[in-house]
Amino acid sequence: MLQTEICGLVLDNPIIAASGTFGFGQEYKDFYDINILGSISIKGTTLEPRFGNATPRIAECKAGMLNAVGLQNPGVEAVVRHELPELAKIYRKPVVANVCGFAVDEYVEVARIMSQAANVGLIELNISCPNVKHGGMSFGTDAACAAEVTAAVKSISQKPVIVKLSPNVTDIVAIAVACQEAGADGLCLINTLLGMRLDLKTRRPVLANVTGGLSGDGVFPIALRMIYETAKACTIPIVGCGGVSTARDVIEMMMAGAAAVEVGTANLINPTACRDIIESLPHEMERLGIEKLKDIIGVALR
Repeated sequence: MLQTEICGLVLDNPIIAASGTFGFGQEYKDFYDINILGSISIKGTTLEPRFGNATPRIAECKAGMLNAVGLQNPGVEAVVRHELPELAKIYRKPVVANVCGFAVDEYVEVARIMSQAANVGLIELNISCPNVKHGGMSFGTDAACAAEVTAAVKSISQKPVIVKLSPNVTDIVAIAVACQEAGADGLCLINTLLGMRLDLKTRRPVLANVTGGLSGDGVFPIALRMIYETAKACTIPIVGCGGVSTARDVIEMMMAGAAAVEVGTANLINPTACRDIIESLPHEMERLGIEKLKDIIGVALR
């Protein structure tokens, strides 16, 4: 009833904890049995350890939040050596490895190492993070660059590759098509939108980085529109992401073309958000006369 599939990976349900909001799973294991999740997209990982941006790097908004964390992580060797084995002790399903880099060869090396890990089921190629001042932004905003890094990673990865796209572009469909033509097995959209806040007392930006990525309820309609447009143009599966906080959001996103859905900021507001959504999905499906979630994928496009 809740089962879905993304790039050959069968999920018990479509709910994936989004990268950057679920760490490596350890922070949530005491709130509920995280094995209820369809999967987990682990914290974005780079070749070398990163401390991240200066603080403050979080700012609240009316319908969401801004973050400029800056990909803080222990580096891929530490993730494969320590974090993934520790996660395997508490989570028995394959996970999604979110791969980041500042040059094509860095993406390739991180993906090569990650794809060898036994409990990694998918590589999520993060070409869209707006918080890093180096190459991360440009890869996701230029179709040729997006295609180049996609093809390079796909050529060495032992696992399916899904590309996480930036919404900070004029035409996200053109970039999605370029990634598909370069060999991507799937797409994930959207990542955060660029935004900022000012402190009215200091008259300065709230974030030390000045700008950050906007996420939360306010971005849902934008994500939905981009998923719908991309699903019309591409044939590879889509993981929807952006402002999902209820079971009804999940159903709406799947109707627009998503085969699975990532839940991000909602986890930071309510640590049991993913569990609550999964448990309420059957009730919403019954109300809407939906027998199987797989049957509604892309139904709005037909």
